[in-house]
Amino acid sequence: MPHISAKGQAMPDSPIRKLAPFANAAKARGTHVIHLNIGQPDIATPDVALNAVRNLDRTVLEYSPSEGFASYRERLAEYYNSVDVAVTAEEILVTTGGSEALVFAFMSCLDPGDEVIIPEPFYANYNGFATLAGIKIVPVTARIEEGFALPPMEDFERAISSRTKAILICNPGNPTGTKYPDEAMEALAQLVKSRDLFLFADEVYREFTYDGSNARSVLTLPGLDDHAIVVDSVSKRYSMCGARVGALVTRNAAVRQAAMKFAMARLSPPTLAQVAAEAALDTPDTYFDDVRVSYRQRRDALVGGLSSIEGVLCPSPGGAFYAVAKLPIDDADAFCQWMLESFDHEGSTVMMAPNTGFYATPGLGKQEVRLAYVLELEEIEKAVACVRAGLVTYPGRK
Repeated sequence: MPHISAKGQAMPDSPIRKLAPFANAAKARGTHVIHLNIGQPDIATPDVALNAVRNLDRTVLEYSPSEGFASYRERLAEYYNSVDVAVTAEEILVTTGGSEALVFAFMSCLDPGDEVIIPEPFYANYNGFATLAGIKIVPVTARIEEGFALPPMEDFERAISSRTKAILICNPGNPTGTKYPDEAMEALAQLVKSRDLFLFADEVYREFTYDGSNARSVLTLPGLDDHAIVVDSVSKRYSMCGARVGALVTRNAAVRQAAMKFAMARLSPPTLAQVAAEAALDTPDTYFDDVRVSYRQRRDALVGGLSSIEGVLCPSPGGAFYAVAKLPIDDADAFCQWMLESFDHEGSTVMMAPNTGFYATPGLGKQEVRLAYVLELEEIEKAVACVRAGLVTYPGRK
């Protein structure tokens, strides 16, 4: 029998989706599963985006240009300028989701064997993207006891080697919801410039912050024109996860030229979804005002409820729609599976993501779970009650 490739064997499972068979089995038994495992909001997609598709006046769904439709990139540039990110349409490459944008960035800027430094815990699929590109992730650890603040620059300095080519951050963060303050971003910019590194920034949760200001884009930091590369997406901003439209944004012409070669090789980003994404840019500001209020209420209900349980530590996130909780348990993977396989509370249980899959350092996150507060308040409150009851009877409680 032919052998599977080393890269195929090295691709990691998703901690977000790997428990799906247990959730499906629980549903088959009649248990109501509350899905806090994945960042799929229940917020309605803006009508302007859906109507653009419903009323589409096309007879052929043709290829789009490899860099994306010019009209969409022009509108995107207007959007970025409206949030104080000064870019032009030529500095934007439309991609098939933010995932493809990051893969293009990795492959354009790093050679196989090169290293990218990432604060952990980090979005688990970064592991898979790094495997695709043949590069190595070097973690610097943020700690739940410190609210997952950006690690000190000394930690980044110690992680730099002769193979280090880039640093990657997510701001606000997934899985932690941490929003980095300006002074931390400015310190990171100084380090990147002094060490001549690329700075990749996953900014897909830009609008979802809870202190009255958006997270600062790396493209607003002075002196980073040749260093900064932003990964963006419509998935979370407009609750359009299934559209699969993202963007790679950079002022570095050489990076854009390299990324464009990968873009041409995959032909084009999806035509129909770009129509919806362009129309979504007409979404009124009140949509985001309402969404932020809703997420803040959900966050407070989840974090407040979990923090009231004896032995639970759950920092209040400043952005995105995720929280990480440290539980009095032996093993997060076992607990999350047990909640689906062997437990229900008043007919319900909770699907969570064990946080072990969001760390690169073996052994970290063993007592942590990630929860996405993307459901209505009633479901959030039920989920907290389930976790509370589950911790009472879980055989591996510490």
